[in-house]
Amino acid sequence: MPGAVQNAAPTTVMPQSLSRAFAHERGYPVIENEYKNGESQRSALASNSRKRWRLGKRLPPAALQELRDFYDARSGPTEAFYFYDPYETSPKFSHDSTGTATTGRYTVRFNGEWNQASDPGRSSVNVELIELA
Repeated sequence: MPGAVQNAAPTTVMPQSLSRAFAHERGYPVIENEYKNGESQRSALASNSRKRWRLGKRLPPAALQELRDFYDARSGPTEAFYFYDPYETSPKFSHDSTGTATTGRYTVRFNGEWNQASDPGRSSVNVELIELA
């Protein structure tokens, strides 16, 4: 079919040491109309939620460098990869570096550009992963 977009085909897995640094979020896409009288009307755009993971803690220099190298190797938000949510794997907090285990595995990409602030000893990075359908 002309103009069809191929599904993402990840070839790599985010390292386990980095997977534990992310906090899970879930959002439902909604379209909302707001009226002048203060009323609003909402309607769901999808029946399933879209999962996101945000970096939940500050990283020491070695982990920051590992995350930056992984981000650069994926060309930032352009390349998909597998991410294991440690709370959803079986057994919990297990990790498959080959990407063959499907329990707790998500196809994701980075959502946005690299944004970093450094303090003595640790750095804060605003990085988000977003699930691909």
